[in-house]
Amino acid sequence: MQISQQQLDLVNDRIRALIEADSFYGKKLAEAGITHVDSPEDFTKLPFSEKKDLRDAYPLGLMTAPEEEIVRIHSSSGTTGTPVVIPYTAKDVDDWAIMFARCYETAGITNKDRIQITPGYGLWTAGIGFQNGCERLGAMAIPMGPGNTEKQLEMMQAMKSTVLCSTSSYALLLAEEIQKRGIKDKIHLKKGVIGSERWSDKMRNRIANELGIELYDIYGLTEIYGPGIGINCPGETAMHYWDDFIYLEIIDPKTGENVPDGEYGEIVITTLVKEGAPLIRYRTHDLSRIVPGKCKCGRCYPRIDVIMGRTDDMMKIKGVNVFPSQIEEVLGSFEEISSEYQIRISHLEGKDTMRIYVESTGDVDFESLSKRIAEKVKSRIGFTPIVKVVEVGVLPRSMKKTARVIDERFD
Repeated sequence: MQISQQQLDLVNDRIRALIEADSFYGKKLAEAGITHVDSPEDFTKLPFSEKKDLRDAYPLGLMTAPEEEIVRIHSSSGTTGTPVVIPYTAKDVDDWAIMFARCYETAGITNKDRIQITPGYGLWTAGIGFQNGCERLGAMAIPMGPGNTEKQLEMMQAMKSTVLCSTSSYALLLAEEIQKRGIKDKIHLKKGVIGSERWSDKMRNRIANELGIELYDIYGLTEIYGPGIGINCPGETAMHYWDDFIYLEIIDPKTGENVPDGEYGEIVITTLVKEGAPLIRYRTHDLSRIVPGKCKCGRCYPRIDVIMGRTDDMMKIKGVNVFPSQIEEVLGSFEEISSEYQIRISHLEGKDTMRIYVESTGDVDFESLSKRIAEKVKSRIGFTPIVKVVEVGVLPRSMKKTARVIDERFD
């Protein structure tokens, strides 16, 4: 999908602002002698920006608007390395709310809904993004934040919440608690807006069936506003993204070249109107593809497919490149197991070992099931893992994101 002239004009406006502010990317452009792009071909010659650039700019090296116009900062939720601090102007906050409200509307959510918001508030962009969009839409926000499941369920019943916003891990935990307590008939949820982590079809189906709700995948990252830059529409898995605010490319992660629409690669995003910290050709490391053609829903916004994983998800085990999505796909074909799994990689007696833990009910033969899973995984990745089947509920549940891959080789 080629960049349009209108989008190029917006990019040139951001290039001017970056150079004038002498920000990290402005310096990069000045060094490359680029002050303007005239064509889609020129655009693809612009240098990429990376997370490392953003970390090197800590604390406020990304600030492109005058400080007196900055009304807020957010920071990435990453647990390693120097944090990334993103400044926002009042217009940036408004633009983000407009995009988020558009996401809610796409999911068929209206100002008559009551939206229970469980993601975290604070430096992280999640909770406050869900709330801004909710208020922009005119719906009732129930700003719970994460944790305190007892209180969540109490408020969900008392307030008759119709929409749940959460990570997939916490939606599953709540679904299990509702089943356990036998209170499903007291819950009024109709829809779930789920973000922050990749989730399998098996998990999606389990949450949807146990809660009896429609689920929507919301996309976003702190560096690019936060959640709310894209969402799927009813009955579809591909996500519309708002191309009046962002320009999205899919590149080959190795060569950096654009791939044809429909082919998988790494998502690269350019912010078209962001003032506080505009980003040009930012490498997200998320893997997806542009879905070609018009959507059945009639919306003209372009679409990307569900996020398949990240370029940095890859594990090298016994000399083989393995992605968690490959294991997930195999596990999804076994009806006897739940959606939860955990992969542990260790280095024992001079060799790598991969253990996969899965959950099942007590009415299946655990030993026979673990052998069948191990054989099927081997046929997919080329070596045999150790598979352990445990009772449903044994693997950890999380109120935020669940760690499903634990590499103990480097502990």
